[in-house]
Amino acid sequence: MLEARSVDRLPRGAEWQYEPKWDDFRCLLIRSGSRLRMQSKSGRELARYFPEVAVAALNLAETQFALDGELVIPIGKRFSFDDLLQRIHPAASRVKRLATETPAVFLAFDLLGCGTDDIAGLPLTKRRPALERFAKRHFKRSEIFVLSPASRNHTDAERWLARAGGGSDGVIAKRIDLPYQTGNREGMRIKRIRSADCVIGGFRYGERRTAGRKVVGSLLLGLYDEKGQLNHVGFTSGLKSAAKAALTDQLETIVSDHSFTGNAPGGRSRWSTKRSTEWQSVKPKFVVEVSYDHSTAGRFRHGTTIIRWRPDKKPRQCTMDQLEQYSVLPAALLRAPV
Repeated sequence: MLEARSVDRLPRGAEWQYEPKWDDFRCLLIRSGSRLRMQSKSGRELARYFPEVAVAALNLAETQFALDGELVIPIGKRFSFDDLLQRIHPAASRVKRLATETPAVFLAFDLLGCGTDDIAGLPLTKRRPALERFAKRHFKRSEIFVLSPASRNHTDAERWLARAGGGSDGVIAKRIDLPYQTGNREGMRIKRIRSADCVIGGFRYGERRTAGRKVVGSLLLGLYDEKGQLNHVGFTSGLKSAAKAALTDQLETIVSDHSFTGNAPGGRSRWSTKRSTEWQSVKPKFVVEVSYDHSTAGRFRHGTTIIRWRPDKKPRQCTMDQLEQYSVLPAALLRAPV
């Protein structure tokens, strides 16, 4: 599959095509008669987890093709990564139920073959029009297959980047003169980074000691919901070594019995470790602004980076609505004619 390398800014020039970067499951879908493969980026077979997509692919009039795209699950005005994760489940009965309750959509952004024509070796200037013709012939009667947008206009790319969120996390820039790049990183991936003001609700000690004592290794972040409850939303660990001792002194003076009154850290999950429950609760007094790239179901998907401390902001001003995200008009995208 084509991979893209991360860069800081959008490239500009006539040699680039821009596409929204979807934060979902990459899927290479290959049909040959009654045989179907749905392969993830890691090589995992996905057909059993997305039976509605497999059925829709086998119902297309074209019997031999290869599409590259993303599996997404639209929920309201966003794409839900949590609902995608629910599909990777061993129980076929649960997968079948979810396929009916929250059906997935295949967003196609490249065509590698159709019929007897292998077009993967053609430049993108040839493959994209071929994909659009394929979509016009076959996607109109399908609620599962949708053509992912693309543009040669830099202004469109800037708009997609500015409105990224809720399922799209940036823009992919691809060279229009290159063939399909299996495993190479010729494309460019530009993410939109957001920030949020969070309450420090606790901390974990680092594994290493400094001057013979334990010092803070990471901070546990919280945001208040509409009910006034403080919910754990993630962590940050990018602390400067020189500041850890003084920060530890400050935090240890406000250690309390509890802080997170809503969702708390350390819940059991498939990713739980022994250290998941080893944390110190503190009174919610300090506010820090952090940068992040993804949030899902009211939590940061990855670690965050500290931008600055916010002594000017009251903890109660740090609310969950900072994480509300809406994608690049997915609802309009799904209704748009091909």
